[in-house]
Amino acid sequence: MSLLKDWRDHAYGLDDRTPEGKDFWVDYFQHEKTVYEKILDDPKSVYKGTVKELAELFHLSLEYMVGFLDGIEDSLITPNNVDDIEEDTEVSLAYDVEKLYMNMVGCNAEWLYTLPQWDKILTEERRKELYKIEKTSKTVIKPPKVGRNDPCPCGSGKKYKKCCGAN
Repeated sequence: MSLLKDWRDHAYGLDDRTPEGKDFWVDYFQHEKTVYEKILDDPKSVYKGTVKELAELFHLSLEYMVGFLDGIEDSLITPNNVDDIEEDTEVSLAYDVEKLYMNMVGCNAEWLYTLPQWDKILTEERRKELYKIEKTSKTVIKPPKVGRNDPCPCGSGKKYKKCCGAN
């Protein structure tokens, strides 16, 4: 069984409304925050190594490291293919700054996208722009509804009810 499957089965199998589930996620998010504080402190440094080495470097269990890699995967410049990682797999945490920020916003991870380390990386103005882009990217705008007696939008000149709306 893969490390990623083990992580997902355990983490997402816990009900966060139970004390056990709540404790697990609070602990995980605190560890995750600590790792992000470290990698954002020096954005020019790229952390590389095996999954096990990085887990030791960041003082994480192997399970938490796999969870972290799963979470940051979409923000990496070169993905690590987390589906197939093992503890001796070489990985890199080279991330795209703006993509990482937007993914944190998209996940509603306020404890991450409000970290003070962002002040050195992105201007407040740019963070506001990225925040707005991410939040509006999921907004669905419905086209105006065509009434039965309105002209058909296909351009036939007929009423909608006698043309495309006849079905």
